[in-house]
Amino acid sequence: MPVTSGDWVALVVSASFAAGLNVYATVATLGLLARSHALQLPPALHPLENWIVIAVSAALFAVEFFADKIPVFDLVWNALHTFVRIPVAALIAYGATQHLSPGAQVMSTALASVIALVAHSSKIAARTMVTPSPEPVSNAALSMGEDVAAIGLTWFAVHHPFISAAITVAALVALIFAVRWMVRGIKRMWRGLRRLGGRDDSAVDSLAADRDG
Repeated sequence: MPVTSGDWVALVVSASFAAGLNVYATVATLGLLARSHALQLPPALHPLENWIVIAVSAALFAVEFFADKIPVFDLVWNALHTFVRIPVAALIAYGATQHLSPGAQVMSTALASVIALVAHSSKIAARTMVTPSPEPVSNAALSMGEDVAAIGLTWFAVHHPFISAAITVAALVALIFAVRWMVRGIKRMWRGLRRLGGRDDSAVDSLAADRDG
C-alpha cells in the first residue's frame, strides 16, 4: 500500500526501535511485507525487496535466534551487534526519508540512530542482569520476547504507523527509566561480587597465616 511522508516518519520511529532489538528480523519483515504488496518501499529501500537480501536476513535471524539465547555468549553477540543494529537502522531511516529536505533527512537519521541505540542498550542491560541467574529460562524468554516484539512492531507499524510510533515513544520513555534502574542494579551486583571476593581472599590469607604460625 502507498505510504505518505508522515507515515514514513512514524514508521521509521518504530522500525528503528525494532532494529535495535533484532535487525535481521526487522529487515526480513520489511522485505516480505514489500513483496506481498502490503508496503510500497521508496526507491532507496528497494534492495530490501530482493529475495537474496530477504534470504540472508532470514538466515542471520535463524542464527541469532539460537545464539541470542545462550547465557554469556549472548552478551558478546549483542555487544558486537552494536556495530550492526544502529548503522542499519540509520540507513533504513535515511532511505525512507529521501523525500524530505536534506536537513530533515539527516535529523530523521540521527533520531533513528538514537532510538535504535536506546533499544539496543536496554537489551544489553537486561541481559547483563539476567545472565548471572543459574536458570536459562529467563534469558531465553527475554530473547523470545524481543524477537516477537521486533517482528510484531514492524508489521504493526506498516499497517498503523502513528499508533505504532506512539507506542514506541511510550516504550522509549519507560526504557530510559528502566535502564537507569538496571544500571544501578548491575553496579550493586558487581559491588557485591567484589566484596564477596574480598572476603574469600581474606579468609584464605587468614588460613595461610594460621598455618604458618
